[in-house]
Amino acid sequence: MVEDNEPTRMVRRPLDPPAYPVREPEVKGPEPKGRSKVYGKPRKGTSPVRMFEGGNEPTAHDGPRKPRRIGRNIAIGLAVFLSLVLIGVVALFFSVQGKMNNVEAFTDYDGRPAETPGQDWLLVGSDSRAGLSAAERKKLRTGSAVGRRTDTMMLLHIPDGDGRPTLVSLPRDSYVPIPGNGNGKLNAAYAFGGPKLLTQTVEQVTGIRIDHYMEIGFGGFVGIVDAVGGVEICPKQAIKDPKAALNIKKGCQLMDGGTALGYVRTRKTGAIPDFDRTQRQREFFSAVVKKAASPGTLINPFTAVPLANSAAESVAVDPGTGPFNLLSLGLAMKNNPVTTAVPIGSLPTIDGQSVVKWDTTRANQLFEALEADKPVPKSALEKG
Repeated sequence: MVEDNEPTRMVRRPLDPPAYPVREPEVKGPEPKGRSKVYGKPRKGTSPVRMFEGGNEPTAHDGPRKPRRIGRNIAIGLAVFLSLVLIGVVALFFSVQGKMNNVEAFTDYDGRPAETPGQDWLLVGSDSRAGLSAAERKKLRTGSAVGRRTDTMMLLHIPDGDGRPTLVSLPRDSYVPIPGNGNGKLNAAYAFGGPKLLTQTVEQVTGIRIDHYMEIGFGGFVGIVDAVGGVEICPKQAIKDPKAALNIKKGCQLMDGGTALGYVRTRKTGAIPDFDRTQRQREFFSAVVKKAASPGTLINPFTAVPLANSAAESVAVDPGTGPFNLLSLGLAMKNNPVTTAVPIGSLPTIDGQSVVKWDTTRANQLFEALEADKPVPKSALEKG
């Protein structure tokens, strides 16, 4: 009798032989050198196997390629664009160079001032009607006088370095000595001997050697303003002048070429009409040059090309002045120029003509500062 608390003893039976034959594993020799299996197939070559090469795992060659292609295409496109711009600039340069009008404005003479630092420009606005049709002359009320006389004269000093340019109006009625012609109004020098005598007269009364000469007539004036799309001017009062074809309101407004021409010509404002005109002329010149040299004008072929062609055909310069000189003038004028006029001492009547006499002391301070390429003292700046 077996006790209930005695553990049951298990008896292991021997395993029965398998009902099917077992295939003994085949014993092979070592794999030939340089050969292995890739996914169960013999691999060619003798290089070592790189794990996951060409598989699902990422490798150094599997990075995103599309952004690289986009970046390369952008770089190529930018290079092509810059090349085209450069070609266009060069072509425009030679085109403008070939159209520019040259005028002999300098002459060597005993006592001519020596070269001074910076650049000094003599800017002349004439009343030439060249380029205007009969209908345009009638519309702009310019009259039909033949020939040309100086209507505006300004001295522009561009300093070396980063200083501010100085734009000085030279009143056309300034009573000055004219070489070989005694004393007379400044604009008479142009009538007696053209640009050469005018330049010599300005050099002798200012002591400053002129480096560049630029002259523009009525027609060119209108063309340049229209080429830049008009200029914003801010009159301090409403002006109505039928003789100048002008009827404008007070306040800032965009003026086209014809309106701007009337604005700088009118004598209907100010106690001293010519002095007031010089203020408007400086205001306008600064505005139009700044706009002409702005990036929005220069990089836009629809404004840059008409402007370049209009300037080349309308402006007369000395033979040593080229397109790059004109461009440097424009860029310099963007640096907030100081604008003033030669200080006035008195307004006498001589030989039946009203003339302008300079304040000699203050005028000398002004010109000596420009000659030395230094800022003009406040005491030498004309108020108004």
